[in-house]
Amino acid sequence: MNPDLDLALERVIRAPRATVWNAWTDPVRLEKWWLPAPTLCRVERLDVRPGGAFVTRMSDDGAAFVPHVDASFLVVEELERIVFTNAVDSAWRPADPAPVPMTAEITLGDHPDGTDYRVIVRHGDPDARARHAELGFAEGWGSVTEQLAELAEKGAR
Repeated sequence: MNPDLDLALERVIRAPRATVWNAWTDPVRLEKWWLPAPTLCRVERLDVRPGGAFVTRMSDDGAAFVPHVDASFLVVEELERIVFTNAVDSAWRPADPAPVPMTAEITLGDHPDGTDYRVIVRHGDPDARARHAELGFAEGWGSVTEQLAELAEKGAR
């Protein structure tokens, strides 16, 4: 990790890796945690494989959904790692996404209490990293990680 370019978070999720993995790869489960509540998520495309599409929409009222993420998966290692970028859209075209272009790497590891969950979001320059931090990376990714943990831990019981 490069502290000038990257933002990260980690936590232990008290659920098996397979449960956390399924929350990332099943559209029905992803919709339950991918956006900070009370914002609603709709998964348009979730093709979890290298080159596959990752497209979500969001809504504050449940009626009108607007674009949220239009990205491509770069690396998928089952039960271990997912890497996606919004710098290349789901049609494999270069993109200039708002608020910043990024590449996110999610890793799942074994932990005595469940799953060691880590996220690194990489940016192309220090300004993009700073902008993402100022816009609330810690709060946004932190809250959805908390929602993911709640969903996975409930499913593990």
